[in-house]
Amino acid sequence: MRLSDLEIAQAAQVEPIETIAARLGLASGEWLPWGRNIAKVDPAVARGERHPDSRYIDVTAITPTPLGEGKTTTTVGLTQGLGAIGRKGMCAIRQPSQGPTFGIKGGAAGGGYSQVLPMEEFNLHLTGDIHAITAAHNLIAAAIDNQMYHESRWSDAFFQKRGIEKVHIDPYEISWNRVVDLNDRSLRSVVTGLGALADGPLRQGGFDITVASELMAVLALARDLRDLRERIGRIVVALDRGGAPVTTEDLGVAGAATVLLRDALWPNLLQTLEGQPAFVHAGPFANIAHGNSSVMADRIALTQGGFLVTESGFGADIGMEKFFDIKCRVSGLMPDAVVLVATIRALKMHGGGPAVTPGRPLPQEYCQENLELLRSGLDNLRAHIRIAGLFGVPLVVAVNAFDTDTEGELALVRDAALQAGAADAVVTHHHARGGEGALALAEAVARAADAPRTTSPSPLYDLSLPLEEKLRTVATRVYGARDIELSPLARRQIARYEEEGYGTMPVCIAKTHLSLSHDPALKNAPENFIFPVRELRPSAGAGFVYALAGDIRTMPGLPSVPAFRGIDIDVETGRVQGLF
Repeated sequence: MRLSDLEIAQAAQVEPIETIAARLGLASGEWLPWGRNIAKVDPAVARGERHPDSRYIDVTAITPTPLGEGKTTTTVGLTQGLGAIGRKGMCAIRQPSQGPTFGIKGGAAGGGYSQVLPMEEFNLHLTGDIHAITAAHNLIAAAIDNQMYHESRWSDAFFQKRGIEKVHIDPYEISWNRVVDLNDRSLRSVVTGLGALADGPLRQGGFDITVASELMAVLALARDLRDLRERIGRIVVALDRGGAPVTTEDLGVAGAATVLLRDALWPNLLQTLEGQPAFVHAGPFANIAHGNSSVMADRIALTQGGFLVTESGFGADIGMEKFFDIKCRVSGLMPDAVVLVATIRALKMHGGGPAVTPGRPLPQEYCQENLELLRSGLDNLRAHIRIAGLFGVPLVVAVNAFDTDTEGELALVRDAALQAGAADAVVTHHHARGGEGALALAEAVARAADAPRTTSPSPLYDLSLPLEEKLRTVATRVYGARDIELSPLARRQIARYEEEGYGTMPVCIAKTHLSLSHDPALKNAPENFIFPVRELRPSAGAGFVYALAGDIRTMPGLPSVPAFRGIDIDVETGRVQGLF
């Protein structure tokens, strides 16, 4: 009988966190215990220089099915595999939102015998960082409404006497929703301020999921406490009646919001199932933000030497592009190699296979050998290998094997990857066998990362380019589009944002993760399409301009059978049940 992820995690021997901290190389004063198995690491450690023997690895993937292709599991499995071949390994991954955990995806601690422990704490509250972001975000939302309420009641002299400037927020130009870290479609559009006059102001608003908050993106990119404070102060929450940006600094709330995030800036230290250090810090979504764990955790890990394996959200066209063009610019760190996760089922889907639907059995096409269907979908693999090549970094393909895959199918994918320019391509069984199942992957990654470099990794575009050209560069060179199409609104916004000084920022494109294009129905490697940009928004605190292509939800809904229906607790032992 096959054990569930939760059963494997609960049966594991979790080492004391002081053992993990010592294994990482931290001194006793550089971390604080959070119970027996979790610690917070002092951001001051990040001030050290990158260790000359460190290696930095980014794990990405081909365009996934809605089930995901095991990217986090591969990140953890590779870390364990590095330990199994005698190399010091650690990983840095994002903290999962409770929305997917209780919705349809389940947890995000990896799976099988390649997990981060303790699994229950990882997937639930952890150390409360997401709740701190919720509190800080909603404090800012309250500050907006409070400013509007009192400005409508008191004279200019009243405010001048208290040393406060009137802001004159335009109620129709407020861009700062409230947040909650749950999937709740009924909160997407709400009216606040109903009731008596003292309950106002009356206006239309809405809720986003907490991990979509700009504060989450800010936390993930902040280099230190000073940087965090400055970034929060630059956040634009609305426009005034003259069309000028209104920031958190204008509202006098930036300092208080930073206070709420002070402890959240400390990365969380956990462990893999085989005892390697695992940083879990920040969790911005990849389709609506930059989709990478924190700069702080990476900088701390790389001061200690060894291999740091981090993960970018979704495919190379989304999370990895943002990793290079946004995160690496901030951190000043460039990876030594990239791992591209591929699965037979995803490639068959891109070859024309039937729809893959979470919660339903896989169609037979994905459970038996079909070389022709697989061969038809290999262009998606080739496209992602090409994308990685744009950034000048060696790439290893990890074929995440399932029981239904055949030797002929695995060999076909491996050969196609090598012909497309991958430094290596290996089949990996880390889900079933942990580090031992990732030995070949660990050795291939170590060879690629240690090899002499003829080129240096670099971002895709220069920041001096106009915003429109940055968007065009990503759309044509990464996604494979013929050109972009800007809506009239997007054109006006580009002109305004460049005039306001945001034109030198990188772009963060929000699009579907289910296609290289903007259209989830366009599978494999679509070409000759026009990529539409309907709207842009400044994320001045995070330091990028956010562009929307297609209908991207910032507040997901729950499925007909949510995951929470299967989650319970054993009241005798206190153990969680049904988490996956």
